[in-house]
Amino acid sequence: MHLKPIIAANWKMNHGPTDARAFLQRFLAQAPRQHDRTLVFFPSALTFSAVMESVRERPDIWVGVQNVYSEAQGAYTGENSVLMARDAGARVALIGHSERRHVFGETDAATTKKCALVSQARLVPMLCVGETLAEREAGATAAVVERQLTAGIAELEDPSVATMMLAYEPVWAIGTGRTATPDDASDIHGVLRRALAARIGEKAAAGVPILYGGSVNRGNAATLLAAPEVDGLLVGGASLDPDAWSSIVRS
Repeated sequence: MHLKPIIAANWKMNHGPTDARAFLQRFLAQAPRQHDRTLVFFPSALTFSAVMESVRERPDIWVGVQNVYSEAQGAYTGENSVLMARDAGARVALIGHSERRHVFGETDAATTKKCALVSQARLVPMLCVGETLAEREAGATAAVVERQLTAGIAELEDPSVATMMLAYEPVWAIGTGRTATPDDASDIHGVLRRALAARIGEKAAAGVPILYGGSVNRGNAATLLAAPEVDGLLVGGASLDPDAWSSIVRS
């Protein structure tokens, strides 16, 4: 199955509302509506509404949230819920990004709860999986990503698994300038596809987009996108510049 590529920008803790409006004014002037791919922006919570307003005339662009809390509502100062995300217009939510796991200590159990809440709120979870350098050197990459995937989908019904997105982002390649080769990406995406097939069947698994993330830039984007099993890109640093980003989304 040939999936329409998904090119996603994770802005992390960058671009306030003023910067975001200026970014999108320049970016949208360079990147007309894309008919053969879907673009996704993950701005910060405070910038979300500015991005939504800027892209309201572009149905090819989805806006998502970088994180949600693992409870639907309550006395959790500083957190944002899936219901808030949906009400604000989000269509997708990043779950288990490597920084959430390794900087903030997010566990597999937390991703289980978050994916379930996101799905229940009728948003699309984009579950991130990936190994550290030590895990890679120990030959544990496949085991790590399969464990993370299994946790993320543990409480989802099969139809919800079939409509989610995955992102493979090797931790050792994020922000380091080191990038998995296209063959590396294809191999691990294949591991994930087979694990999905074991859960929901080959036909349904073939329809789940699996993105690659990890030091993607305008120089390697096209090569990575052309690799077997790579259905899109999750881009961090290179998505912060409108010129570089417009080049990547046209790859």
